[in-house]
Amino acid sequence: MRPSRTLLLTEELIALDSITPQDKGCQQRLIELLAPLGFVCETIVSNGVTNLWARKGENAPLFVFAGHTDVVPAGPLHQWTSEPFMPTQRDGKLYGRGASDMKTSIAAMVVACEEFIAAYPEHRGSIALLITSDEEGPAVDGTAIVCDLLEERGVAPDYCLVGEPTSNHVLGDTIKNGRRGSLSGHLTVKGIQGHIAYPQLARNPIHQAAPALAELTLEVWDEGNEYYAPTSWQVSNIAAGTGANNVIPGSVSLDFNFRFSTASTAEGLQARVHAILDRHGLDYDLDWTLSGLPFLTEKGTLSDAVCTAISDELGVHTELSTSGGTSDGRFIARICPQVIEFGPPNASIHKIDEHIELRYIDPLKNIYRRTLQRLLAA
Repeated sequence: MRPSRTLLLTEELIALDSITPQDKGCQQRLIELLAPLGFVCETIVSNGVTNLWARKGENAPLFVFAGHTDVVPAGPLHQWTSEPFMPTQRDGKLYGRGASDMKTSIAAMVVACEEFIAAYPEHRGSIALLITSDEEGPAVDGTAIVCDLLEERGVAPDYCLVGEPTSNHVLGDTIKNGRRGSLSGHLTVKGIQGHIAYPQLARNPIHQAAPALAELTLEVWDEGNEYYAPTSWQVSNIAAGTGANNVIPGSVSLDFNFRFSTASTAEGLQARVHAILDRHGLDYDLDWTLSGLPFLTEKGTLSDAVCTAISDELGVHTELSTSGGTSDGRFIARICPQVIEFGPPNASIHKIDEHIELRYIDPLKNIYRRTLQRLLAA
């Protein structure tokens, strides 16, 4: 049987070793396919990151497919059963770095556009693709830059479907209608270094910090809400001492992170942490990094369209979820009121022998096409 266009394009993209922030020609291949369909394609380069904004039409509503061509490094090559950038089919699966995260999704988006435009050449509204090579990296020069540019131009998408691998067990069982925010802190508690035999001449910052850390670990930051689990505070790293066992350290440093829901704000969490540290009388420095704000799309037109498309194609009941890490949806949500993430099963993403089951590739494309039909069919 002849391979599907979606499978062939997926294999083409996997073969391009676009390790973040490199694109390695992925977006140029997309331009070659989109331009004949009537898309006006614009390449936006920022500090070595390649971004693509491709739009067909000028009218509302504006539907955007969003995704990334960059992938995480392959890791130890000898641990892969087949070459990570040589797409390989075996046992009903397609193997290769990016197979699930997220070159299959991008291929499915492009072919879905081809099929939809062929069937509905006079469709309503506009279709666009926002593709970056900086999602797996710092995410500073990718989707965020494009969204800023679109906002400056007064371009306001109505719907955005991000191709992140959201499915848990079978294709379509889970879509994301939001993500938690990420707020990190680097805390340094200062003491006085000294000989461990003369503690009266020193001040041990570990001992001083311990009660405050215990309180932080027990703090209930919020109760979550209908869509979000309660906010989580976790320590990721802690360091102190000179390596000698007879020296009281002069300071202790630790890194922590909040994954927070829309039930809390970054400012509120920061204020509460400072209040606890101050209450314990600590001499400290605390530097904050806000990686992303939480976003939430309530049940509505886009989520209904995606869930119905999944049901019609696969007969699968879909759950809405806000679990997982951050995504570029957090940037798009600033300019778009409805952002939904949906893509392949995520069990193998970022792992050795990343793969997608072959039986899911064309249904994914069909679901994307059905979503376009529900929203933009003339």
